[in-house]
Amino acid sequence: MRVAVDAMGGDHAPRAVVEGAVAAARESDIGVTLVGDADRIRAELDRQPDVSRLDIIVVGAADVVGMGESPAQAIRRKPNASIKVAADLVARGDAAALFSAGNTGATVLAAYTAFGLLRGAERPALAATVPTATGVALLLDVGANANCRPQHLVTFGVMGSAYARLAFGATEPAVGLLSIGEEATKGNELTREAHRLLRATSLRFIGNVEARDVYSGAADVVVCDGFTGNVALKVSEGIVEMVEALLRQAFSAADASQDGYQQVREAFEHLRRRVDYSEYGGAPLLGVAGACIVGHGRSSTQAVRNGIVLAHRFAEGGLTGRLEQELAALEGTVS
Repeated sequence: MRVAVDAMGGDHAPRAVVEGAVAAARESDIGVTLVGDADRIRAELDRQPDVSRLDIIVVGAADVVGMGESPAQAIRRKPNASIKVAADLVARGDAAALFSAGNTGATVLAAYTAFGLLRGAERPALAATVPTATGVALLLDVGANANCRPQHLVTFGVMGSAYARLAFGATEPAVGLLSIGEEATKGNELTREAHRLLRATSLRFIGNVEARDVYSGAADVVVCDGFTGNVALKVSEGIVEMVEALLRQAFSAADASQDGYQQVREAFEHLRRRVDYSEYGGAPLLGVAGACIVGHGRSSTQAVRNGIVLAHRFAEGGLTGRLEQELAALEGTVS
């Protein structure tokens, strides 16, 4: 199974993307198709040792969708954009999964246009993996849909629950609804109606979850609209980066010869890995009829490598078919 990679997507493309793709091909024996400016991609590949022995091919694409461009306008004006060409490779069966760290809206639109939606999935959703006190949880949507209807949050819960079972081994995932209070009457019209609909499904719905409890492990899946989810995710990233910077300052000022210094340092590095988004690689785009992983715009080589491995795992595990079955099973259970 090959993974089609938008080699021009992301703040550090194409170098970090190519390096991540080489790492994935070398360490995990994954076939990778790099899509974008062929000359720039090959120049980066030439910097890598033993690349000729790896299963990496290059497909040229003349255009790139910039991070600040309007997705819809850019996709229309740039039919040969790297993200669109990569998505079309998957749609044609020349690759099994798609990875991009580029313009999120353009990636979502390209995947939606090329793959279509699964039956029962009115909207796709980006599902971010977040660390919790007891392991990990899914937060969705985190950016594919700024505006949602209550039924959309129900399908997000179904897709998130299915993904949690497949990816994390959760036997009966607990699904929570992100709101401003635990009571069913709290929140806006969207969350109150979504609460009623979720309660009527066969999901293990535990009710409303406040923002402070997202990372407690109370829920395996937390659903919300894409605007709210993206803000919550970015605030969390900012806090992590701030705490990490303060701890590094403290370590720089500390005496390395003091008792316990090394143990504390190791504990900090363990914590940093737990909360580092690059460890998760990216967010799966659930609901489209194909495997797609959307990476962070600032994705490093490690993040790209992990994102490509995750995309391969998504396709190899048959998650798309599993999600379609779960959505079909939901029909008729909502009053």
